[in-house]
Order: sequence, then C-alpha cells, then structure tokens
Amino acid sequence: MLTDYIEQQLEKENISLNDFRELIIRLLNYTVLCRQENQVEQQLYDRYLRISVLVKEYLAMMGVQVFHDVRFEYLRLYPPSSQVPGMEEAETYSFGGSLRARLSQQEVALILVLRLQYDKALREAQVDDQGYVTESFEAINIAMKNIIGRTLPEKPLERRHLFNRCRKLRLIEYHHEDDVLKAEAWLKIHPMIVGFVNENAIYALENTATEIHSADDNKESETNLNSFPTEETE
Repeated sequence: MLTDYIEQQLEKENISLNDFRELIIRLLNYTVLCRQENQVEQQLYDRYLRISVLVKEYLAMMGVQVFHDVRFEYLRLYPPSSQVPGMEEAETYSFGGSLRARLSQQEVALILVLRLQYDKALREAQVDDQGYVTESFEAINIAMKNIIGRTLPEKPLERRHLFNRCRKLRLIEYHHEDDVLKAEAWLKIHPMIVGFVNENAIYALENTATEIHSADDNKESETNLNSFPTEETE
C-alpha cells in the first residue's frame, strides 16, 4: 500500500505520518510556505527539507509541482499545466481545482504593479540582502496611476482588503493593518513576486492597461499569473 511505502520513507528521517500529513495539508491549503513568515512555517519548511523527495513524489501523482527557492527559503505549489519558474512547461491537463483562484481586476492590477516596481528596484540595485524591495504606499499609489491609470481604493475597508489579499499570498509584508491608509507608511515586496507573476503577464500589461482601467472593479478575471491560493492564510 502507498501508506506503507510513505511510512517506510518517513521512518528513515524519524518523521511521523501525522507530521507528513500536516505538511501536505498546509501546502495544499495555502500553496505557499515561507520560512521567514513565522515559527510554524519555519518548522514546516525545515521538515520539508528532510523529506523533499517524498513530498514531490506524492504531489506529482496529482500533477502538482513544487517550486523551491533555496536562496529566499520559500516553497510554492503550481497546479497541473502551469508554467513553473525554471522548469519546462508542464504537460497539459484538464484541471480547475483549488490551486487556482480568481482575483479581482483591482487585485490583478496591484500585483502586476508590485512586480514592475520590484523589477525597477532590481535594476537600480535597491534590493536588500534578503531580496526584499521597500516601497511606500504612496509610491505604490503613484505607480498604479501611472502604469494602470487607476488609484488605490479610497475607502479604508476596500484598501485593507486589497493589501491583505496580497499579504496572504506572501507577496508583501507590512507591520500594521492601518499602514495601508498612511501614505508615508512602508511595505516590503517579497522576492517571490518574480515567480508568481510570469513574463507573459508583464507583456500583457502593456496591451491591456486600458482594459483594466475601464473594467468594473467587481468583475473577476482569470489572468496568466501562474497560480493563486484560495484558502485564507494566517
């Protein structure tokens, strides 16, 4: 049985089946694991390092691929048929499962702008030792207007929801929820933004900025960002 094989492999690393389940469920629910996020994710990330081959084999049976950035210490799952950074394009499968999610036009616009701001800082050597880029919320708002032709939501609840969504995807970090309402407050753009938004999305932005600008904010659209977690993260 498959369970027997898994237990045999886990025994070599002195890891229980329940610990293996915890890691797999966390990955499937959140689709991203960042060692620097908190103590729980640090422990799970370190556990993954010990049984990475087994985890990849298990997920591969479902056509799910694991992207592991060793330098910045994070994992991200990609559903079947996704283009994974540094890998060949996956075989084509018919898939519409929970590893894919829809983002609003406003969320798509913000994530694309975050990627462009990250690329700009990278060219200007404004990246810290951990690969993060620091930007003010005011700078992000200005970039949104210049690139997309729209500003961030003015209503506090809408703005909090927008940035909280990106934070749950582990694409940005900021200290306090009310920071998003302060122009002078700062956020950090995580280096995983590069793998999350593929080059096709950047190219498409040049051709669809007008469409994004005129679209209803409530309209949801699938994009060619690689993949989106659907579960709420901590």
